[in-house]
Amino acid sequence: MSDYKKIAGLNKVYAGYDGKIIINDVNLDIFENDFIGIIGPNGGGKTTLVKVILGLIKPYKGNIEYSLENSGVRLPIGYLPQINAIDKKFPISVNDVVLSGFLSTEKYIKKHTLDEKNKADEIMKEMGIVDLRKKSVGELSGGQLQRVFLARAIISSPKLLILDEPNTFVDNKFEGELYEKLSHLNKTMAILIVSHDIGMISTYIKTIACVNGEVHYHRSNIINEEQLQAYNCPIQLITHGDVPHTVLKTHNHHH
Repeated sequence: MSDYKKIAGLNKVYAGYDGKIIINDVNLDIFENDFIGIIGPNGGGKTTLVKVILGLIKPYKGNIEYSLENSGVRLPIGYLPQINAIDKKFPISVNDVVLSGFLSTEKYIKKHTLDEKNKADEIMKEMGIVDLRKKSVGELSGGQLQRVFLARAIISSPKLLILDEPNTFVDNKFEGELYEKLSHLNKTMAILIVSHDIGMISTYIKTIACVNGEVHYHRSNIINEEQLQAYNCPIQLITHGDVPHTVLKTHNHHH
């Protein structure tokens, strides 16, 4: 990674909620060309790790450093949340959602410039949602919502893009398009993707971070059952082929 600039680093980070530690002693460097798959069991701390990187929660101990050429300017981060966490009843149009991606770069609400509106049109065309621009988010399917919020996440050209379980509620057609799009975006930004399906993301990611209380960084996109056990990362290994199937660890049942 010496040829690439480090854009963020977590140093001995302990974090959680209401005094309870969820992730502990986390050390993780993120470089400008990274494409990191974040895996781990439910409740293991994947979302907590994401919130720390986003600055939504402060660590109990340790720190996170952001490296930018212009000191004092926060690292531009794009974020695609889990779609089931989005309030579809909120009365906002597709166009306004996409444009709201610019607000994170400002400390105050302002009218959008012509350049910003043109950029929004361009992004919506790329995502195939320009015909939906006047629709309310409550009228959209899961796949359409993913397109809208990915457009919002990348409109300000972030240096880091974080996606939390992006293949949830996505139609099959968009799933392939999504990962091809991410591969293209990875040329200009680092990407962290939280997923329960390592089989799907392994083709696209470069490295893996296993999160289960602690974070174990694996410098490859290929991982086996033994390594997962060594990392204390109990997840399913799913392979995709002509006949998709799941490889599960043997369980001994005692009655």
